[in-house]
Amino acid sequence: MSGARAGAAVAALALAAFAFGTTENLPIGLLPLIAEDLDVSPSAVGLLVTGYGIVVAVVSVPLVRITVRMGRRRLLTGVMAVFVVMTFAASAAPGYGTLFGARLVTALAQAVFWPVAVVAAAGLLPPESRGRAAAYVFAGGSLAIVLGVPAGAWIGRVAGWRTSFAVLGVLCLISFAAIAALLPGGRADGPNPVAATDPDARRFRLLVVTIMLVVGGVFTAYTYIAEFLTRVSGFPESALSPLLLANGVADIAGVVIAGVVVDRGPRALLAGSTAVLALALLGLFAFGAAAIPAVVMLVLLGIGLPGAATAMQARVLESAPGDTDIASAWTSAGFNVGIAGGALLGGALLPLTGVRGTALAGAAVAGSALAVIGLERPSRARAPTGSGRATIIRTLHPFEDDGTVRGQDH
Repeated sequence: MSGARAGAAVAALALAAFAFGTTENLPIGLLPLIAEDLDVSPSAVGLLVTGYGIVVAVVSVPLVRITVRMGRRRLLTGVMAVFVVMTFAASAAPGYGTLFGARLVTALAQAVFWPVAVVAAAGLLPPESRGRAAAYVFAGGSLAIVLGVPAGAWIGRVAGWRTSFAVLGVLCLISFAAIAALLPGGRADGPNPVAATDPDARRFRLLVVTIMLVVGGVFTAYTYIAEFLTRVSGFPESALSPLLLANGVADIAGVVIAGVVVDRGPRALLAGSTAVLALALLGLFAFGAAAIPAVVMLVLLGIGLPGAATAMQARVLESAPGDTDIASAWTSAGFNVGIAGGALLGGALLPLTGVRGTALAGAAVAGSALAVIGLERPSRARAPTGSGRATIIRTLHPFEDDGTVRGQDH
């Protein structure tokens, strides 16, 4: 596959990630419009996002296990076809129940998309560029928060919330066509293997724990960041949109930085990003009552999280002890468990410590992930070259024909 076509295929996957990320969070920007049109409460509209996330967390691993033998192009085009149909169904939903059902089916598609798409993108580029491929796909998801949801909310205010979903459906259709045209077909009996460079079951289990702790710590505080900024930092509500935009721009910067450095050392990037996140949360607790430090910490959160997420996926492609698609599904589930668990922990702390306490608790949870990272054994798969860029030593396929890892006892 030519380099130009491989790059275009990665871009098509990033576009699909943008569409999925926008779809997942779009009801947040359209909440009052949907609630008024369908005559339901705002909390019911909030369930459109909560229920979506729960479905993704619960079904990612089993669905990927069921579909893992399909070729990636066939699987991803099928997922995108479901996405297109359900997005248009959401735009035409006659009532809340139909809209909720369409959202749940879309969540099933997303549960398969993220683990498979990131691994598929990694398989399109050389081994030394796998982390960069993951960063490109994550960039699509980050842009969804910064651009997709605000644009969808604006369209909803101008032309109605149904038009927002319809426009998104057109975008889904474009990404579906691009993936179908550009992604390699793969083997008839399953996807081309994207083998981990240094499979290690223990390191992979520690990685999943790390993901839950890092993401859980961040969302213990970030779920309630609007209340923190208004009640603790003293910003007016009118300042929230610019502040969250600054966080979003920092998020994009974090993706760019991660894409540049991840292939030089994913473990170092994960540890560094985790430290930045823990310090930012601790800084919010200690100095967040002042406006300037609060903004600085908000920007650091925006930079740190995509760096950590990119490093996490790169570590999957290093340490997955079996099929990397299934391993990626486990990390996707862990990410969503962290989001839900962090939100629950923060909510439980609010009446006890106030919103400021959520930042301290988040710092403690995220900081504990550094200890877990320290428990990992160093990777045997990389060694420095003269240019400082890591080189893959183990180039042979590490799996036997039956899927087991060569040289490992079971």
